[in-house]
Amino acid sequence: MEQHISIWGDLAGAELRQRIVDAAGIATRVVEAGAGPALVMVHGTGGHLEAYSRNIRDLAKEFRVIVYDMAGHGHSAKPDRPYTIDYLSDHLIAVLDALGIEKAHLSGESLGGWVAAWAAAHHPARIDRLVLNTPGNITNKPEVMARLKESSMSAVREATRQSVRTRVEWLFHDKSLVTDELVDLRLRIYAQPGFETAMRNILAVQDWEHRRPYVWSSQWCNRIVSPTLLLWTDHDPTASVEEAALLEELIPGSRLEVLEGAGHWPQWEKPDQFNDIHIRFLKGK
Repeated sequence: MEQHISIWGDLAGAELRQRIVDAAGIATRVVEAGAGPALVMVHGTGGHLEAYSRNIRDLAKEFRVIVYDMAGHGHSAKPDRPYTIDYLSDHLIAVLDALGIEKAHLSGESLGGWVAAWAAAHHPARIDRLVLNTPGNITNKPEVMARLKESSMSAVREATRQSVRTRVEWLFHDKSLVTDELVDLRLRIYAQPGFETAMRNILAVQDWEHRRPYVWSSQWCNRIVSPTLLLWTDHDPTASVEEAALLEELIPGSRLEVLEGAGHWPQWEKPDQFNDIHIRFLKGK
């Protein structure tokens, strides 16, 4: 891939369709590209659909790629309630319904991976293949939860370029890839009126009260029947590769692949490898 300068360079040549859909009463921002089997990609905590800007063009050559802002995130509506894993999973299924998609591949990053896995466990008929991309802190480490809460709330309370840059850089191994454009995209989202309340609701699952019913366990993971790829990195700040092996044991038939030289956003840091891994796995190769 050519040197990254702007998301519009990364998206050049992709025929994009952006719209707002009603997903079970939640006005949801959706971007689509391509045709073929549906591939829905789900961003992480406090994130937005631009997280996949470096992947849409190439993946759209093989799939109908759908990226969206989860409830409470980005430019989607923000109901004032805790965004628990079941709520976000139900919203994901509602997005499929709104788009007329009976069955889709899912690829979720961080929180999005958790949401995608929950959807696969509880709506197995709707999910084809599943990619869990650095799904994050599967062992519920308190220090990771505390750091995520503090850095996210600080970025919203202060809502400056520096506070947002600090939050985004935490996701990256190669911090030089955090461009001013990416910072400004997120700053605009974080500066929306009422977003501090939304962020508190987003971070609800970093509190044990809201997290406990959804922790990774065999109770629900063994209900996942979708072929599952665990896509990890060697510099993930939330969970080691050794912890990924725990998830491999929990999800029947899953397999682990490690992408080297990346942090929590391999889709941005190593887009060519990320895209190739997805195409191979989703096409059953």
